[in-house]
Amino acid sequence: MDFTEVYKHSGSGSVAFSDGSHLILTAIQDRLVLRRADTFQIMQTWLLDASVTPTHAVTSAKAKGGVPENVISHIGFSCDSEYVMAASAKRGVVHVYKVQDESWTARIESGAEGRVHCFLPWNRDSTLFIGLIKAEWAPDGRTVLCFSQWGLRVTVWSLVTGTATYIQFPLHPDTGYTFRSDGRYFVLAERHKSKDTVGVYDTADSYKLVRHFPLPTSSLASLALSPTGNHLAIWEGPIEYKLYVVSLMGVIQGTFCPDPDPGFGIRRVAWHPSGMFLAVGGWDDKANPYSRSNMVCRRYSRALGTYSCRCCYLARAIEMARSDRGSRVFILCVVMGSLTSPFFTKGTPDERLQGPHSIALQRTDQTKPNPKSGAVQLEWNKSGSLLLIRFENSPTVVHIFDFPSPEQEFLPRLRTVLLHSRPVLHARWNPDRKGSMTLCCGAQSLYMWSDEWLGESGVEEEMAECIGVPAKNFETRDVKWIPDGKGVVLLDTRPDKNVFCCAFEVQEEDV
Repeated sequence: MDFTEVYKHSGSGSVAFSDGSHLILTAIQDRLVLRRADTFQIMQTWLLDASVTPTHAVTSAKAKGGVPENVISHIGFSCDSEYVMAASAKRGVVHVYKVQDESWTARIESGAEGRVHCFLPWNRDSTLFIGLIKAEWAPDGRTVLCFSQWGLRVTVWSLVTGTATYIQFPLHPDTGYTFRSDGRYFVLAERHKSKDTVGVYDTADSYKLVRHFPLPTSSLASLALSPTGNHLAIWEGPIEYKLYVVSLMGVIQGTFCPDPDPGFGIRRVAWHPSGMFLAVGGWDDKANPYSRSNMVCRRYSRALGTYSCRCCYLARAIEMARSDRGSRVFILCVVMGSLTSPFFTKGTPDERLQGPHSIALQRTDQTKPNPKSGAVQLEWNKSGSLLLIRFENSPTVVHIFDFPSPEQEFLPRLRTVLLHSRPVLHARWNPDRKGSMTLCCGAQSLYMWSDEWLGESGVEEEMAECIGVPAKNFETRDVKWIPDGKGVVLLDTRPDKNVFCCAFEVQEEDV
């Protein structure tokens, strides 16, 4: 790996690459810095306007510390990299700049009363009524979504028309919305008259409401739209372990609840890239008479109108630990019909594991909220052939499972277990290659795993390695892939440090 110099930043969300991986945007306090990704040469900088507006004057009069800090909290590129956005949540301001035109700028300002003034080059008298808490780009790259405090509304501001569309009562500003993969529809979880509902909005028609339907949940935790855009997974809060699959027409396609012991609520849900399978992991840490972890898989045959199901006992069930306590992960097939009443059959251990392997487990107190148990991460690789699972009660372990293709026998199996001396903080799949992953543990190093390594016999083999970071007093606390998958961004997010560097793969012609 070839490492760059160390640069400053303001936090874990203050470094962003453009979709083409040609530009890198960095936030340093109240300043935006745009660099070339190949040379890291500074192309342009923007300093956020700190002038006090009438609404800020009201805010500062009520605040003991005067005018709120102008520190940037969110940044991002538009989809075509022509615009950049910087939001300051404490100050309640969103700035939009044009990369190729230094004179073009747009600004959204909000005050304590939720009153927002929007200044655009062609319309300097626009006024919105919204209290800003976060802002982000829509998939079209010409629309900014502004989420208000207390879940009052979502304001959709168009940079093309200079108009705003208001959607009231979003349920969760972080996990309660999604876009279809093509960006055509915006799906938002809402709360109306003390009931959970979903609104589907047409982004091509100024976010006009297409369909609005109630949900069977009593307290919706989150939602996830399938990659194909045909099914929407919704699940209850931490009290109930129950998941529903509904269509965008509001028709319930299936319901899943472990039987007979559902355990705690659902914690993680991940769609398979094909949209046919759904991985579900909860907060549960129950004793299991057969194994400490299991995966429930179902395959349906539409031609015969029947289905068969299979259970493979995964991860730490393969004599890797001697405790009877563990977490469960379920893999469901999403089709028409019920998803309940699974039939269990014992799976086969991974043959490459020789002898017992002990894994340290942390005891959890289930009487306290948010116990350190259950699946903290469920993530498929690009092709859906590999599934990454991490459990919070074994923070130093990463499990990688082989997931068969539709042409193969449906028997997921444990492939690799990565053991570390420190807790794993983040693990990321390569966005461009199916067999490459990187992770970090808060040390002065970067960990890589790949099944594309060419061995001495010329056959692809697995490879795991630790790569030291050539920087003094640098702790890798977060890692992100560059969009083209040819490099990673390493971030040290300690408050007294807040620095980052990039690591790129060394090409053969460069050696």
